[in-house]
Amino acid sequence: MAPHPRGERRAPARTPGRLRRTALAGLVSAIVAVSVVGAARPADVPAPVPPSVAPLTPAGPVARARELTVRYEAERLALRDAERAARAHGARHRADALHAMAAPDRTFLSFDGRDGGRAVEVVGDLAGADRIAVLVPGADTSVDSHGRLRSGALALQHQLGPRGAVVAWLDYRTPATGSAASLTPGRADQAAPRLRAFTGELRRFRPHARITLLGHSYGSVVCALAAPGLPADGIVLFGSPGTGLDHVSDLRTRATVWAGRAAGDWVADIPHADLPLLPGSRLGFGTDPMDPAFGARHFAAGDGGHSDYLAPGSVPLRNLARIVDGQEPDHA
Repeated sequence: MAPHPRGERRAPARTPGRLRRTALAGLVSAIVAVSVVGAARPADVPAPVPPSVAPLTPAGPVARARELTVRYEAERLALRDAERAARAHGARHRADALHAMAAPDRTFLSFDGRDGGRAVEVVGDLAGADRIAVLVPGADTSVDSHGRLRSGALALQHQLGPRGAVVAWLDYRTPATGSAASLTPGRADQAAPRLRAFTGELRRFRPHARITLLGHSYGSVVCALAAPGLPADGIVLFGSPGTGLDHVSDLRTRATVWAGRAAGDWVADIPHADLPLLPGSRLGFGTDPMDPAFGARHFAAGDGGHSDYLAPGSVPLRNLARIVDGQEPDHA
């Protein structure tokens, strides 16, 4: 190899890993810049402070049904109060979404319209079901787009039948796709204790029911971080960018952990890095849950895209319902 001219320094070789880290660093810098530029957004739509509610308590079937009826009606009133506040503020889209959520056939365990809004909706008979799915959505899910989450919950509950209930758990502030927050586990770290507490409350309320957490996309990160000691029978990670953990044993759970990804899901192209940023924060979500080295059990998720897992009649919907029901799904 010819010598370099005097004073010239050889550039260090760039390995694929180093190139990936460089590209990710550039991506984060660009996203943070866009986030800062777009930070001057209109203030969140104001909403009243929701009424405090007591935790669900263990009881017989009749008492459970009565307790839920009282809870649902209290949350309906909170939704209507928030709708009035949104209309007074001129936020028509938010007000219309809240109006739909307050319909007589909708049932919510909790609702808080502040800070963008949080809601926990029940589809099916929670008092009588012996199969309960807790559906944790990913990025870009909000009160304003709650109809999409409900549609998926309805499709899953229909697949499960009368023995099954689905809880659409939107009790955290989801990140926006492509934002800096969507590339780090920060929002999931904040959400995980709330999900763990809710699952514990649900287990005490329905001690003999089979409970399964279904985490889609960024919601899979929330489920994984909530997993230690979680009183659930199963945890399903689908359309997952990773969990921030290296192996299912790191979840520290007795629940069976499943992973599935559709053939047309763009999340497969996300680099599986895990890099330190500022103290206490990291970029990326580490090992791909579909990697055999991660140790999750795999189920067939069809050929759809990132938003198609709960499409009526689809392969992943059928297999998700089988997992919730305690049956063996079709394997990938």
